[in-house]
Amino acid sequence: MRAAVLYDVDDVRVEERPIPEIGDGELLVRTMASGICSGDVMPWYIRRKAPLVLGHEPAGIVAQVCGNSSFAVGDRVFVHHHAPCFECAVCRRGAHVQCATWRASKIEPGAIAEYFRVPVENQRDTLRVPAGVSFPDAALTEPLACVVKSLRRSRAAAGDAVYVVGLGVMGQLHVLAARHLGCEVFASDFIEARRAIAARNGAVAFPPEAFRSALGAGAAVVICGPGTTRAMEHAFEAVAASGTVVMFTPFPPDVPLTIGADRFYFGDLTAVASYSAGPDDTRAALDLIERGVVTAEKVGATLVAIEDVPRVYRELAEARIVKPIVSFSPTSQEPWLAARTKRGSLPA
Repeated sequence: MRAAVLYDVDDVRVEERPIPEIGDGELLVRTMASGICSGDVMPWYIRRKAPLVLGHEPAGIVAQVCGNSSFAVGDRVFVHHHAPCFECAVCRRGAHVQCATWRASKIEPGAIAEYFRVPVENQRDTLRVPAGVSFPDAALTEPLACVVKSLRRSRAAAGDAVYVVGLGVMGQLHVLAARHLGCEVFASDFIEARRAIAARNGAVAFPPEAFRSALGAGAAVVICGPGTTRAMEHAFEAVAASGTVVMFTPFPPDVPLTIGADRFYFGDLTAVASYSAGPDDTRAALDLIERGVVTAEKVGATLVAIEDVPRVYRELAEARIVKPIVSFSPTSQEPWLAARTKRGSLPA
């Protein structure tokens, strides 16, 4: 099968890899669509994981089932690349992303491959995709789930002014989700084309330097998208008294997070981080997608073939594309897969 493999940020290749073998209770999923995550173009973050098969935002079709599973061949599914145990202390308080099982679980080899293996643990956050939802739309479930969690942690409510800093795909998803909550949404980016997408989706969009005239006394919630100190400083300049700033993207490990103590204390401000998403968030995200609140078209996504991944990876890193989603068609591996099943090595 074909897979997109990252060796370094300037070395992404499409290679042939063996189709994963599955064990008892596991699934083999044929990938139909998978996005390239904006986090995967942060050099400091992705280099420590390399080499790896890119992708953790898959939607696909169950191709094989080994033994007992609640899923069947032919099911259309979204699969989260991590899933919690639901039993430990952090799971009991809803902090699923801090669960040791969540952090250890993964799909194999990655989502930008023609097939991937779903361990039993990951099926705890595997969802059936409704018939009316396209695979490219379903591939937005994981990134949208991160946004659902971000807005929940921000405590944004109907009528609040929410300011989204940075309008890559995660910013665009924040715009759509916050508008759905009934918030008044403001958004900024240096790139005019990105501001235009946000404006089409109902945000008041402007260049970052225009935030004072747009926001007046500030926003109740500021979502800081870029993982830079300047963006975070901008977020705290733009938040209203008693407001909340969400740190949505991490800084490199050696970069400190600094907040002006006087402004923070006497402004009664709240600062929260929002890392990834858990099962409650993925279910809420897929519901928004099923209802048409979020679509690949609305966020300005571009559908590409797996052969295009090295090129669009560079374009994403250079902010020349908002969201590439790799779309797969049925492959030449299908006869081989059918033969393997017929031999009985992996029952369908």
